[in-house]
Amino acid sequence: MQNYLIPMIYVSLALVSGILFPRFELELFPSYVNDVSVNSALGTLGAIASGMMALTAIIFSIAYITVQFSAIAYSPRLALWFANDPRIFHAMGIFMATFVYTLWMMAWVDRGGNGRVPLMSSLLVVALLVASTYVFAMLVKGLSDLQVTNTLQLIGSKGRAVIAQMYRQLDQPSSDNKNLLDLADDVRTVPVSLSVRYFGEPRTIAKIDTSKLVQMAEQADGVIQVTCAVGDTLADDTLIMNVRGGKVPLSQRKLMQSVLLARQRTFEQDPKYALRLLVDIAIKALSPAINDPTTAVQAIDQIEDLLRRLGRHDLDVGYASDTGGILRVIFPMPTWEDYLRLSFDEIRQFGANSVQVMRRLRSALIAVAAVASETRAATVQAYIKQLDLGISRSALDAEDRAIASQEDRQGLGLSGERAA
Repeated sequence: MQNYLIPMIYVSLALVSGILFPRFELELFPSYVNDVSVNSALGTLGAIASGMMALTAIIFSIAYITVQFSAIAYSPRLALWFANDPRIFHAMGIFMATFVYTLWMMAWVDRGGNGRVPLMSSLLVVALLVASTYVFAMLVKGLSDLQVTNTLQLIGSKGRAVIAQMYRQLDQPSSDNKNLLDLADDVRTVPVSLSVRYFGEPRTIAKIDTSKLVQMAEQADGVIQVTCAVGDTLADDTLIMNVRGGKVPLSQRKLMQSVLLARQRTFEQDPKYALRLLVDIAIKALSPAINDPTTAVQAIDQIEDLLRRLGRHDLDVGYASDTGGILRVIFPMPTWEDYLRLSFDEIRQFGANSVQVMRRLRSALIAVAAVASETRAATVQAYIKQLDLGISRSALDAEDRAIASQEDRQGLGLSGERAA
């Protein structure tokens, strides 16, 4: 459900309740009345209604500040994430519902000059007011999520969740992985029977429904080769997929329906996006205008954790087979080298003159190599040599370069040699 519909649902429920609830109360429980005078009740209800409008304005202000703060302090790609927080829309809905119901309640006070104030309807207004106060307090408390530590933790949690969803542990049993990989190489030589292209404004691939593609490929008795990866931005006339072989023609419209497009990247099916955001925060912190290497070190903490998890997972998952084990879909997925360079290349370049960042970067690479397979560990060791080369070419003097070449999980805290 779209977030903007949430306040509308609250308002609709409040409108229906305001019309029906007081009417049923007066008909079924005519003796249940509030002892408060009519003028006092109207004054109190009017104050509650006007106060709810003020709180609603505050919600808009909080949402605006959230977007501005996250875009300036962290990354512009986080702005929409914070702005679309459902808590903001639920709070706005409760405030607007309280306002609408209170207005209708005022219409039932002294209805027809009877001088009565419905008791249960009055208590419902009080309950909505208490709920609004609680939601507002929780919303203000939620502003702590904007702290850099919490923001990095939230991004890391999203990345850990998608890694667990997308990849299989290396020590888990697998069926015919090598056979499917060999078949994938052979299929690429099969002639293309249908090419699917995207036409329209630039959009980003948010999700690929491989199960639907497998069904269509099985129906056509062919193989579908997806040429774009999740996270790619499609321009007009971009090739998305090729159907290789096949005896039954497939619908291009149905093939396109298996690809979910969005205005920006999402975490779904995209472990790279969490790393991208963490790197964005790190290199922004390393910019001369901000000069906050400690934030970059905290970002590396989360990046290291994600890479350690990726190092224990099988990354060769860019294919899908049907129930009979026949290869049906091939789609691009990032390799270990892709993840390594995405995680550290820009931080290494922008933090080359920061002793703290270099020490933490080395510590992260050593830790990742320790848990990775032999082949992946060799890639990490080659990257460490590249890191050393960058340190040797940096603007640091000889003594600082020697200090920067030591690993330290805190950046500047306790060197590996002293810890040993």
